[in-house]
Amino acid sequence: HRIFLRELENYVEYPELVGRCFLDQMEDFQIYEKYCQNKPRSESLWRQFSDSVFFQECQRKLDHKLSLDSYLLKPVQRITKYQLLLKEMLKYSKNCEGAEDLQEALTSILGILKAVNDSMHQIAITGYDGNLNELGKLLMQGSFNVWTDHKKGHSKVKDLARFKPMQRHLFLHEKAVLFCKKREENGEGYEKAPSYSYKHSLNMAAVGITENVKGDAKKFEIWYNAREEVYIIQAPTPEVKATWVNEIRKVLT
Repeated sequence: HRIFLRELENYVEYPELVGRCFLDQMEDFQIYEKYCQNKPRSESLWRQFSDSVFFQECQRKLDHKLSLDSYLLKPVQRITKYQLLLKEMLKYSKNCEGAEDLQEALTSILGILKAVNDSMHQIAITGYDGNLNELGKLLMQGSFNVWTDHKKGHSKVKDLARFKPMQRHLFLHEKAVLFCKKREENGEGYEKAPSYSYKHSLNMAAVGITENVKGDAKKFEIWYNAREEVYIIQAPTPEVKATWVNEIRKVLT
């Protein structure tokens, strides 16, 4: 209200130039990630104290038609709206001054949305002993079918592993890849969000990849310690596989 809105208002006559406002404030937009991470906590607090006299009195004094939780949801809705507005503006701003800034602003906002989405999944990991922040930046997360083949394993275990995949949610960090099991959602609101129980992780320093697995364009291999452990990963689509393989290759190089 004090800064961003005023900057936007400077361009009322030249809306195609508002991309610059977004780019100037992009560092401050990072706060949305923190805000969304805190959302489950604020919702939980609100559920505990929503009927307190203090909040009711605040609502009455401010003459608010809605209760506080409706306003707490606004920033979450807003960060998703910005990208829609920028896309729409780009549609009508081809080849004009400011089009490049609008495109760059859109790319940056989409990057923030991805970071928000990824971090909302990351805070739902349970059972990990260490500090997730020490694993470096979270680059990707997603659900896959996984088959394992361990050299040390009993041959029967290996045979079984070939046929039945496990459902695993993978979190790719700069220093490690985490394998988690997605737990069913329950509760309401943000508590509906899934949680992930940590199973194991692989240090990226000892990881290798095989980009193509015969017979399936959606599969790739992650192997560990010179193929002592091999994980065959099946992505939902060839495009998702390509994105992951590229990101893993970047980390390894």
